[in-house]
Amino acid sequence: MRYAVVLGEALVDLLDGRHDGEPVYRQMIGGAPLNVAVGVVRLGGAVEFVGSLGDDVLAGRIRDFLDGVGVGQRGVVTAPVPTALAVVTYAGAEPDFRFYGEPPSYGLLQASALDVSLIEDAAVLYCGSIALLCPPVLDAARRAWSLASGLRVFDPNVRPRLLAGPAALDELRTVVAEFAATAHLVKLSAGDAEMLYPGASVGEVAARLRALGAGTVVVTRGAQGALVASAAGTIQLDSPPVRAVDATGAGDSVMAALIADLLADGQPTDQVGWRKRVAFALRVAAVVAESPGGAVAMPTRAEVARRFGPPTNRPTPAGSPVPDRCDHVSPVSSA
Repeated sequence: MRYAVVLGEALVDLLDGRHDGEPVYRQMIGGAPLNVAVGVVRLGGAVEFVGSLGDDVLAGRIRDFLDGVGVGQRGVVTAPVPTALAVVTYAGAEPDFRFYGEPPSYGLLQASALDVSLIEDAAVLYCGSIALLCPPVLDAARRAWSLASGLRVFDPNVRPRLLAGPAALDELRTVVAEFAATAHLVKLSAGDAEMLYPGASVGEVAARLRALGAGTVVVTRGAQGALVASAAGTIQLDSPPVRAVDATGAGDSVMAALIADLLADGQPTDQVGWRKRVAFALRVAAVVAESPGGAVAMPTRAEVARRFGPPTNRPTPAGSPVPDRCDHVSPVSSA
């Protein structure tokens, strides 16, 4: 059976809200890579999650959640620390993340703990996100990357609040270049692009990553859709209309949809193929943005079809402006 390995963080999101007029935090299972893993399974793919979890009740809930969804845990290790938390507040539907936990429970995976056969036999390997800011996980990701015989996909998922100044950003930029150089697919948001390469347009960033060696680069632009740069050329796609409630996990769902299709059909060979893939991924993201939470909002293919009907794939006309920054799917009038 073809499967993907998703290497990165799992944690618990505390989502700011109100209940009976009182402020409350809703507890949700989260972490961008975990969201990706869940999204792939919901879309029909098989996934093994690789990462470190704490040893408390919250870690048990993460394990139970992954079991319930059908995400494999052969590559999960346990560390004697409490589960890391991400407190999520909102400006409209846009989430703002603050992270708590030292050392972070997701940052303790050692390269020596990797299941070599699990990595070598995977059809797709995903690495990325904030776990790579932790030296042990970065070492583990580098080893996994070198062991992979399948397709390699990467998502930097930049979180500025975890970067302690310009030096940390420079280090992250170096890591991004390292993984992009041998990636078959890189997915990042326009916000990631702006943080990594200030002043460059999303098209320029995509071209830069391709020049480093990335096979295909997908830059999500929220309500403005996505830009796709591949060997076949560069295209822009519109996002479908969205009644956004919570954009948490929307970008992760794009990656999940792309990985699910890589598992099912391999890499596209032309612009038409990438257009179909990314157009579907944007619809998946729209469904996620219309529901609260990240991993729990990941839809099935049937749910996407019920929401939007059969896919249509219409590229943005040549010469249309591309905004420099728009991180997530945003509310669009339903009128």
